[in-house]
Amino acid sequence: MTERRLNSGPGKVLLAVYVLFAISAGARALYQIATQFPVAPLAYLLSAFSAAVYILAAVAIGRRKRRLALVAVWIELVGVIGIGLFTLLAPQDFADDTVWTDFGIGYGLFPLILPVLGLLWLFRSTDRS
Repeated sequence: MTERRLNSGPGKVLLAVYVLFAISAGARALYQIATQFPVAPLAYLLSAFSAAVYILAAVAIGRRKRRLALVAVWIELVGVIGIGLFTLLAPQDFADDTVWTDFGIGYGLFPLILPVLGLLWLFRSTDRS
């Protein structure tokens, strides 16, 4: 059986995507919080939260901390589904979009697909830390 380390092979791609999402969501959230916070505080704080989750997932995958990565990716999946449902059922509560609005439609639904791919990889990896 070939070893499947968290941060090797497809794990490197997954790690790169998490880093990219952490940077993009984090930069967007910081800018919005600094310049437009009164417009949509809930949306901007949720964007900052999603960035923190992406950072946590990236660090955990990069350091081969499987359990921590699982926690982060599960939080991400619950978050994108929960915020996605909330934005569909109560759109008036969101004056602006987040990364997870409408299940990540503004990002090509990738915020919904990413945690599924992440969980698949985490369950297939051999790292058990």
